[in-house]
Amino acid sequence: MSVLTAPLPVSVSLPEKQVNRVRLDYRHDRLLQLVDECTDISQLKQIHARALRTTSSHDARGLFIQSRILHAWSLVDAEYTHRLFGQVTEPNVFMWNTLIRSFALSRDLKEEAISVFGTMLEEGKVEPDKHTFPFVLKACAYLFALEEGKQLHAMTFKLGFDRDIYVNNSLIHFYASCGLLKNARDVFERMSSRSVVSWNAMIGALVEHGEFDNSLQLFREMQESSKPDGYTLQSVLNACAGLGSLSLGMWTHLYILKNFEADVNDDVLVNSSLVEMYCKSGSLELAEKVFRRMPRHSVHSWNSMILGFAMHGQAEATMKYFSDMTTEGGLVPNSVTFVGVLSACNHRGMVDEGRKYFDMMIKDYKIDPQIEHYGCLVDLLARAGLIEEALDLVSNMSMKPDKIIWRCLLDACSKKNAGIELSMDMAVQILEFGGEECSGVYVLLSRVYASAQQWNEVGLIRNLMMERGIAKEPGCSSMEINGVSHEFFAGDTSHPQTNSIYQTLYEIDEKLDAAGYLPDVSQAPMVEDEACDDKRNTLRLHSERLAIAFGLLNRKNGVPIRVFKNLRVCNDCHQVTKLVSRLYNMEIIVRDRTRFHHFKDGLCSCDDYW
Repeated sequence: MSVLTAPLPVSVSLPEKQVNRVRLDYRHDRLLQLVDECTDISQLKQIHARALRTTSSHDARGLFIQSRILHAWSLVDAEYTHRLFGQVTEPNVFMWNTLIRSFALSRDLKEEAISVFGTMLEEGKVEPDKHTFPFVLKACAYLFALEEGKQLHAMTFKLGFDRDIYVNNSLIHFYASCGLLKNARDVFERMSSRSVVSWNAMIGALVEHGEFDNSLQLFREMQESSKPDGYTLQSVLNACAGLGSLSLGMWTHLYILKNFEADVNDDVLVNSSLVEMYCKSGSLELAEKVFRRMPRHSVHSWNSMILGFAMHGQAEATMKYFSDMTTEGGLVPNSVTFVGVLSACNHRGMVDEGRKYFDMMIKDYKIDPQIEHYGCLVDLLARAGLIEEALDLVSNMSMKPDKIIWRCLLDACSKKNAGIELSMDMAVQILEFGGEECSGVYVLLSRVYASAQQWNEVGLIRNLMMERGIAKEPGCSSMEINGVSHEFFAGDTSHPQTNSIYQTLYEIDEKLDAAGYLPDVSQAPMVEDEACDDKRNTLRLHSERLAIAFGLLNRKNGVPIRVFKNLRVCNDCHQVTKLVSRLYNMEIIVRDRTRFHHFKDGLCSCDDYW
């Protein structure tokens, strides 16, 4: 007997009118129960058919049942939900919200969420409530619909929802998604009460926009009023990773172990964030320990280790983890996995392996290459001197090359003496994008001319930069001592220990000279050619040299010096750091813009290929 036709438990001693009422109530309750317990579409269709025969949207109970059925459909098919909605004569606010939510959560129909909301306002029969705005704001955030979102914000004031915690959480997410961090912070600061979700939204937004210090400060404030959860900890760990703050990351790890139960300690996402933090802070050993102790692994956690080994230039370990993921882990690699493997090949100049994994991704795993995959292979080919092959790959890409790919080609041209004309073509492509890459393009072009001994053109580029107000991005290096971060810019004299730092630099220079060091001034073309002493002085004051001198002043036995730089390490600083690691018997770990370098005993983990 079908669950929809089961006999009704009604006593025959009741009057007929009451019996009918009880039967109707039972049918309604039974339908609601079936809707709540429904597990598949075919069952939902049966329930829906019975509801259409036994209920009416003209009475409150019938309208409620239809609302619940509409909600059930909204979770599986937005377009069908829209058709059902059109059959309701007097939809209530719950039904409007259900339809808006269905579109807002759909993959390709988010614009319809905003459109339906507009129709709701135009009809004027039902006013939006506090549950309406989060759904519409979610769609606006995804679509970067800034003007529409701002109008919604104004409407929340008009309708008195400006103090609602869920509406404000959605506004924070919307503004942060659209890049308006100040607006998000303003909403957050005006909130009279906050949930964990509120704190998480704001902390996560700050991390997403690279404001790592501010995010950690907000985390400290949060602890005074709310208990962090797994989502909070992921954001905090991402901030530690962004700063390269190993001590703070280790403190956060200890905080998790001491203050949270097994559900958070064993959480795959939290542990994956720990792996990423340790990798980005320069400690692959601790990252591996966390990974090995995880009770289970996801594709994301495998990717975290694969990307970690790749950024440290450990190609063999990267490929082993890739193999273990598919065999031992029994998981299918995704697009991110291949970014890690291709990056590892790129960092080691492994051209044949790079081609192999690129083909494997397409043929064996049916993954369409994205701009990141093309970027890795183009850079790998170009830096290996295969510039023509790299250009052929670019011309056959399924999407338009971005400025990063053109920058890779220009960088390779500047190193391989590929010719001024080709380099100019690359530069023009990058300059069409505009933005912050412009200064880097001028510097690379100056290196091309310097390599060709065309010093007049080097001077022209320098003058052109001055005329157009384009400044070379300043080098900045940071390092952490006893949990305190110290920043250094090229030629910096602002640090309290400046005198001691410069005295240490002088001592380093003496040791370098005694070891037979000769400066490589090829990457200081913005200084006049004849002023070799000025070029050497410019190089010796690079930000990482100041940071290393500071690290030597404050070193502890057995503890590596860890330096994090915003730009790529130049050839001369790379050579000097190798020598310093031998002369001072120190391990020095440098994370530059693209990868990690581990200097020890006069050698670097990159094998001088970066």
